[in-house]
Amino acid sequence: MTVVTRFAPSPTGLLHVGGVRTALFSWLYAHHTAGRFILRVEDTDRERSTESAVRVILDGMQWLGLHADEGPYFQTQRMDRYSEMIAVMLRSGSAYRCYCTKEELEALRAEQTARKEKPRYTGLCRTRTEPRQGVAPVVRFKNPLEGAVVVEDLVHGPVTFQNSELDDLIIARSDSTPTYNFCVVIDDMDMGVTHVIRGDDHLNNTPRQMNMLRALGAAVPVYAHVPMILGPDGAKLSKRHGAVSVLQYAEEGYLPVALLNYLVRLGWSHGDQEVFTLAEMIAAFDIHDVNKAASAFNPEKLLWLNQQHMMRAAPAELVPHLQSQLERLGLPSSDQALMEGVIVAQRERTKTLKEMALNSRFFFADAITLDPKAAAKHLSGDAAALLAQVRAGLATLPDWSAPAINAEINRLAAESSLGLGRVAQPLRVAVTGTAISPPIDVTLALLGRERSLARIDSTLQRLASARH
Repeated sequence: MTVVTRFAPSPTGLLHVGGVRTALFSWLYAHHTAGRFILRVEDTDRERSTESAVRVILDGMQWLGLHADEGPYFQTQRMDRYSEMIAVMLRSGSAYRCYCTKEELEALRAEQTARKEKPRYTGLCRTRTEPRQGVAPVVRFKNPLEGAVVVEDLVHGPVTFQNSELDDLIIARSDSTPTYNFCVVIDDMDMGVTHVIRGDDHLNNTPRQMNMLRALGAAVPVYAHVPMILGPDGAKLSKRHGAVSVLQYAEEGYLPVALLNYLVRLGWSHGDQEVFTLAEMIAAFDIHDVNKAASAFNPEKLLWLNQQHMMRAAPAELVPHLQSQLERLGLPSSDQALMEGVIVAQRERTKTLKEMALNSRFFFADAITLDPKAAAKHLSGDAAALLAQVRAGLATLPDWSAPAINAEINRLAAESSLGLGRVAQPLRVAVTGTAISPPIDVTLALLGRERSLARIDSTLQRLASARH
């Protein structure tokens, strides 16, 4: 049997980390078993579904690299199929038209509540054969009245539901539009889904869906309901915890593989391994190993993992991500060698590509602005004379490389009987505008001879103007 999984988001809100983890588990299990992964957009809620939310889903999946083997399918493009299957179920007797009005159903619920009973539809129209004038009927699934449904859940183990507790679900509204639970059943049947991996908030829907599949003579998938992700405080994950659009993580400079690595470890483990490449996730992941305890979202752990992936990646792999961040800062660059050099110089000092770009602006800007505090501390007194001496020494270097620059700065520091910092810091402020950068020899090597000397000259001119 070929494993077929699906991710079926509803475009009524953001694609956030909870949905992404569900997509990831489904995608990984399909790839682990050499199966197929389907992307299906459940957009039948026309009032709440939006084009922008659909775009976030598609762009988010693209950014994450969770490419579908089939799809995206859209439920709104399958309405004829749902109508066809509603008719099939009505003819077979596994569904019926219900003419109860909204007012009658509300009265029924009020009576049940007053008797402290669980509110549910009692099947008033199950045997009705005549239409009711002036009432547009809904269509209900005729759920079995006896026996039990056992969900052999791969995460929670066997979960039993008594059919007597399951009322007759509406599968088509009075305007003939199909409902979520019905569309899901038809889609899973038609698409040959073998494993449904989804959030455990869907567990209560499962027995009804299983009964509908059996009524249609279709195979019932294997279900795995994964626990929710909580905020660090144990509350339901919200925007303040990180339940933001997945694309915001791209904007904040996270690597997609780092986010996936973090999410796969929420509820699943493989020995003591913390850092996984995508290939390692595929090789090790098995849905049977997911545990049922809810996991807490830890932003600090995500930051740590992001830096781990930044440090382990080939610099060229990170260039597009740095390039994107630089464009957001209005500093576009096509200098591959410079960007790779900056990545190597900065990745142990920064945790995200956004932070790297912000801290590296001086490498890509045409001109720099001197930080007033750094200038006051490092460019006062005899700093101008020292800076001019350093400039003269650097200008004579035949080889503009980090080792040669390092040797020259050390020579000048020894010759002037000043500590290395007394020489390096004024130079650093002169060429970067700040007191913080990678090692000064690496910084100058990356900036290049012309830009380094020009910036020193510009700073000397500013100092001279300030004196007069």
